[in-house]
Amino acid sequence: MPQASVGALSPDLMPLWRALHHRLGSGRAVASVKVPGMTSQQRTALADLFGMAVLPEESHTVNCRQLDAVLVELTGLTGREVAEQIVGPIEDRSAARAARASDRQALWAWLRAHPVVAAQPVLAGWVAASERAGLIEQSVERTRELLEKAVRVLRAIPAQGQPLPIFADETVGDPHALDEGTRLQGVVIRALSVIHDCPLPADAGELRRLWVSAGVADDELSSTVLVAGLGGLDPDGVLGKMLRVCADGGVAASVTLQQLRTVESFGSVPSVVHVVENPSVLAVAVRRFESHCPPLVCTAGWPNSAGIRLLDLLSRAGTRMKYHGDFDGEGLRIAAHLVARVGAQPWRMGSSDYLAAVSDGPGVGRVTGVPWDSALAGHLGRIGVSVPEERVVEILLADLVP
Repeated sequence: MPQASVGALSPDLMPLWRALHHRLGSGRAVASVKVPGMTSQQRTALADLFGMAVLPEESHTVNCRQLDAVLVELTGLTGREVAEQIVGPIEDRSAARAARASDRQALWAWLRAHPVVAAQPVLAGWVAASERAGLIEQSVERTRELLEKAVRVLRAIPAQGQPLPIFADETVGDPHALDEGTRLQGVVIRALSVIHDCPLPADAGELRRLWVSAGVADDELSSTVLVAGLGGLDPDGVLGKMLRVCADGGVAASVTLQQLRTVESFGSVPSVVHVVENPSVLAVAVRRFESHCPPLVCTAGWPNSAGIRLLDLLSRAGTRMKYHGDFDGEGLRIAAHLVARVGAQPWRMGSSDYLAAVSDGPGVGRVTGVPWDSALAGHLGRIGVSVPEERVVEILLADLVP
């Protein structure tokens, strides 16, 4: 048998080896291979290889069994072996495509099941949009690295009023990672737009307002949170003294982010704090209970930096927080956000509570699911009528009776 060598084969047969190499990479059985666009020299070389009496056409189909028989006789190698020696290793493109598809599916399944996404079902829309946008430079690894950073940022939102570079450094270790124009900033801004159900920012002013709504770069004096009945917090500090005077006087307090930043931790905290979305509910409670008002916090819609700072301090000190808000699309998103961000527990925010209170009212807007009641979003979507928190204020106050 001839030695396993391809040196005796004409270099003009290269179109044959390239065509064979490509066909064998399909991962399927190959009976023949078409060699297109041959020059006269290449046609002559092919005729010489097979001992043809007539030159083949410029495009000629080669039978792979006949090719193997000729090559084994000449070189001791099959067509596959010759193609690998001359062109290079043959990749099973079909298997490679299947593996890449499997990796992509695993990436999006990971993101859909991520705790940050699972805790805020509204982010399912962001996941779907990210999947439609596809991979970064066709790389699963680079895309996952970016998304891992994005969910770390989203887990920390609302922030506590840090400037954007400091917030970026704290969350992903790079003060410029969220600069305008970076891939990470684009991914995070799309997620924030989904959470807040607003269009993508069209200019620098809208972009800044969206960051502020996420608690980034809030002014420490204009960012405030309304509270009542928190006279026992930080008894020796400026904040504690102010809260005690307000609680003893039966009035609410507006606490600034600056005041909250004077406190690193609370030593003595109430076991339970009730959190409401609307200031009017807190106002009714203060009028009703006066100096005996139980501990209350009001987010006044989406919680800002001051609200998150206060709730974080309470949570770290062991306080259990119960949250109630409006029964509409945005109200559910705010509730899900607080459950995910500070571990709040839904308070009278279930399907039975909604169905017992719903009558006439405004529409619910865009509704997404919540993790604590799988049927709730469906009820709101089917009935299409919201229940403002003020409508159930008497039910809430009955729970607060000292």
